[in-house]
Amino acid sequence: MSARLTGLIAAPFTPMREDGAVWLEQIEVQAAALAASGVSGGFVCGSTGESLSLTVPERKQVTERWVASAPDGLAVIAHVGHNCLAESQALAAHAQEAGAAAIGAMPPCFFKPATLDALVDWCAAVAAAAPDLPFYYYHIPSMTGVDIFVAELLEAAADRIPTLAGVKFTYENLLDFSRCVQLGGGRFNMLFGRDEILLAGLALGADGAVGSTYNFSAPLYLRIIEAFEAGDIAAARAAQARAGEIIVALLKYGGMPAFKAVMAMIGVDCGPVRPPLRPLTPERSRSLRTDLERLGFFDDCNRRPGP
Repeated sequence: MSARLTGLIAAPFTPMREDGAVWLEQIEVQAAALAASGVSGGFVCGSTGESLSLTVPERKQVTERWVASAPDGLAVIAHVGHNCLAESQALAAHAQEAGAAAIGAMPPCFFKPATLDALVDWCAAVAAAAPDLPFYYYHIPSMTGVDIFVAELLEAAADRIPTLAGVKFTYENLLDFSRCVQLGGGRFNMLFGRDEILLAGLALGADGAVGSTYNFSAPLYLRIIEAFEAGDIAAARAAQARAGEIIVALLKYGGMPAFKAVMAMIGVDCGPVRPPLRPLTPERSRSLRTDLERLGFFDDCNRRPGP
């Protein structure tokens, strides 16, 4: 099993051309920008990567290009979750063949596992398709509707999934997160997935964090981590509050479409979102830029703003 994942791990956007095709060549630009910003990895083809709006061949192509493009020190974790178990297994096997550092999977979100045992069985089947890679359960009940106690999942799966490494925990149940951290004397690699409350995750023992806004605001979040580790809680709170204001502004413009608009603003264009999502109109994009300038966002982002 490889070393624990730590630090900031961005959840990269899947770059799209205006005609909706995946823009594979732009991944090299994304990877270089992330490495320069100080993040330690990329969790590709997840929610931020619009994975469930991509075809399986597209997801394989994106994973391959990320592995080929990632500079030394930038770990690539491939999300392989799918509503069809066979497709999820195929994605897992491909991620191992492509050279990913690890895999993660959210559970099926249409026909959902009815019991904890059913969920463990499903995870075990996916993980077994990539026996050489660490497996991370991706907990995001706001999107999947699978709302379980993850600590119970880890306890049930610990001896049934040899490659079970940890969890990408994207939820606000901090009690459950804390229990996961404490299990087995800290056995599991816990990655916190809520950018807006990163400080809470750090306080409870997160090893690292996976998030959308680390694509463009990594320096701000690195200040949160540095201040927390230095014991300067006031500075950590201030940086977290600043991040929160930026997130509120982005959510006002629809979240994902706004995130991708910001990437173009900072010179790492990732194109539009894929239907059923809709990109911002030029007017809305200009309004978002004005709001972000008012917040001083471009002083904290990974790159200087473009025209």
